[in-house]
Amino acid sequence: MDKTPVPADRISIRAFVAKDLFFVVFFPQEMSPVLGGFWSTPGVGISSRFAEVNLQHLGKLHEIALVDINRERASFESPAHAILRQRIIQYLDRAPLNPNVQPRPSAEDVYFFPTGMASIYKPHTYLLNMHQGTTILFGMAFLNTVATFQEFGVDHKFFGLGTEDDLQALAVYLEQEHQSGRKVQAIWAEFPANPLLVVPNLRKLRELADQYNTVLAIDDTIGGFANIDITAMTDILVTSLTKSFNGYADVIAGSAILNPASRKYAELKSLFEMYYVPELYIADAETVERNSRDFLTRTAKLNHNAQAIVQYLQECAQDPMSAVKVVHYPTTNSSGRHYEEFMRPPTADFTAGYGCLFNVELEDLPTTIAFYETLNVHKGPHLGAPFTLAYAYCMCAYGAKLQWAASYGLRPTQIRISAGLEDENVLLEEFRIAVEAADRVKAAP
Repeated sequence: MDKTPVPADRISIRAFVAKDLFFVVFFPQEMSPVLGGFWSTPGVGISSRFAEVNLQHLGKLHEIALVDINRERASFESPAHAILRQRIIQYLDRAPLNPNVQPRPSAEDVYFFPTGMASIYKPHTYLLNMHQGTTILFGMAFLNTVATFQEFGVDHKFFGLGTEDDLQALAVYLEQEHQSGRKVQAIWAEFPANPLLVVPNLRKLRELADQYNTVLAIDDTIGGFANIDITAMTDILVTSLTKSFNGYADVIAGSAILNPASRKYAELKSLFEMYYVPELYIADAETVERNSRDFLTRTAKLNHNAQAIVQYLQECAQDPMSAVKVVHYPTTNSSGRHYEEFMRPPTADFTAGYGCLFNVELEDLPTTIAFYETLNVHKGPHLGAPFTLAYAYCMCAYGAKLQWAASYGLRPTQIRISAGLEDENVLLEEFRIAVEAADRVKAAP
C-alpha cells in the first residue's frame, strides 16, 4: 500500500460538539487507506464508548470555530482516573525489589492514553519535537510498534532479535552515532518481547542508555505490574492497560509512567507537561477502574494456567515423535534469566509468575494447521483476556513479509497462545487433543 502522506492542502479539520468536543478530518476519498492506517497503527482514534455516548446527543450537534476549542474542550479527568493512578502506583510499590530506591513514581507521574499504542506513539512524538533524532527498537515487538517507528520520525534502527549479539551491535551503533554527532533520542524495548517472549538484558540496556545520554523506554505489558519490578531501570514505563490489567477484553487504554529517579526525569516531565493532553475517555477509565480491581487474583490464575500448559507442551517438545518442536516462554528461553532477575518477591497474597503469553512451534505447516484447527479455544490477536486465545501471529501479521519475519525468528509454524482463566484441567485436555491431532498428521504416510 502506498503510504505517502496526504498533502496538507488536501486536508481540512473542523471541530464539532455533540456531548463532547471532537474533530473531523476531511480528505480525498482515494486517500482512505493512508488515513485509516494512521488511525489504526498508532492508536489515536476515538473509542467506541466516546462514539456511543456522542451518538446519543446528535440532536445537539453543532460546529464551533477552531479558535474556540479551548473554551469548549472538556478535560477527560474524573474520579476514576484518580483511582486508577493511585492503584497503579500501589501495584508499582507492592513487593519492590529495592525498597530503598528513591524517589519512586507518584500519581502525578502516571499519564493515560486512549490505547496502548498511543502510550508509545505520543511520547515518541514528544521526543521528536525535542530532538528529531534516531529511535531504536531493541528486540521484536508488537507489529504496530515496529510500524510506528518505521513510519513516524526522521530515522529508526531495529535490532529485532534482542540477543547478546544484538546488544554488541547496539553498542557499536551507539558509539558510531556518538562519534558522528548524531542524536539517538530513545531506545525502546518490550519486556518480554512479543511474540517469542525473548527477554532483553535490561541492565545492559540501562548502561548503554546512560553512557550515550539517551532515553530508555520499556513496554512491560506482557510481564505486567504484578509480576515484575522494572520501573527503576526505565526512564519511561509504558503499558497497554487493554491487556491483563483490564483483563476483560472490553476496553482499550494505555499508560506511560515517568521515573523520578531517572536522570532524564526533569527533561521528560517538562516534555509531558508541554504536550500531553488527557484523552482517555471517562467511560473508558471507569471501565478499566472497575475491571482492574481483581488484577492480582486474575494475574495469579493467568500465570498458573500458562505455566501448566507450557510445561505440558515442553514435555511434548522433548519427545522426538511429537509434532511440537519448541515452546517459547521465559521458563524455556535462554533469555529467561533476565526476566527472573526482576521478578517481585512472593507475598502472602501473590507469587509472581511469567505472564499469560507463550508461543508453541510445530514441525511443519500441515501439523500446525491440524493443531490450530483442532485446538478448541477462541482464535484472535488479543492477550490477557478471561478466555484462552490462539493466534497464527506470523501468518496473520506478516503474511506478505514472511521472509522478513523469518529473519527475526518468526515462522508460520508458530501459534501464539494467551492463557485465560478457564479450569486448568479443561485447558490441558484441549491442548492434548490438539497435539494428538498434529501428531497424527506427522505420523501419516
